[in-house]
Amino acid sequence: MHDLHEADKILKLILKNAKANKFNKVTKAEIDLGQIIEHGAEILDENLHFNIIILAKGTIAEGLEININKIKATHWILKNIEGE
Repeated sequence: MHDLHEADKILKLILKNAKANKFNKVTKAEIDLGQIIEHGAEILDENLHFNIIILAKGTIAEGLEININKIKATHWILKNIEGE
C-alpha cells in the first residue's frame, strides 16, 4: 500500500510538469529511487512502476514508459518527463 501512496505522489508531479510544459500526452518519465522505508517496508521499484502504470490509466500519462534508476539515497526524484 505504501508503494501506491508514493506512486500517486509521483504521478501527480508528472502531471503537474506535463501541464507546465503544455504536453497533451506524457510518453516517458525517468525517476531516481533511493531506499525508502515506509510503514516498515521498502518501496520496490517494480511495485512503484506497476502502481504508476495503474494510476495513469485515464490520464494524459496513460501508457507512458517509466525508467526507474536505483540511487544511494532515502528519497525519490522525478528526473525527467517527455511528451507531446
